[in-house]
Amino acid sequence: MSNINIVLVEPEIPQNTGNIARTCAVTGAALHLVEPMGFRIDDAKLKRAGLDYWHELDITYYPSLGEFMRANAGEKMYFFTTKGKNCYSDVAYPERVFILFGKETKGLPEDLLAAHPDECVRLPMRPALRSLNLSNTVAVATYEILRQRGFAGLETAGHLTGERAGLW
Repeated sequence: MSNINIVLVEPEIPQNTGNIARTCAVTGAALHLVEPMGFRIDDAKLKRAGLDYWHELDITYYPSLGEFMRANAGEKMYFFTTKGKNCYSDVAYPERVFILFGKETKGLPEDLLAAHPDECVRLPMRPALRSLNLSNTVAVATYEILRQRGFAGLETAGHLTGERAGLW
């Protein structure tokens, strides 16, 4: 069971979900998908975006947001929204955390946000623009949590191909 849990509430665009699945696979984060979704899981666009990592996923499906909330009652959650008053990087994320993201066209339900005002966080953006792409937002949020943990368990240095072969 992962300590970082990415929750997509009613995602609409399969390519975004595929990219987010890939982020989950390479970071070890768990993916939680809340229905209804704007695509089927067997959608070719979804699979193309994250296909070679799909078998690496820890993924859970929920028929509704209410069911997700009941199943994860008591867990620490943060709600990513353009309506948040707190900056995502000002939060000290706990060891086990759920980070929630809403559908691409509407975000998370306002009643959910109103019930958790202190846990609503946002990425800073220019005021005249609507929002950052969902998959980019998830990646930024996930890597902030990992940064706070010193990227524990992740490879932090790469190697040139020739370097491994002793060419340099």
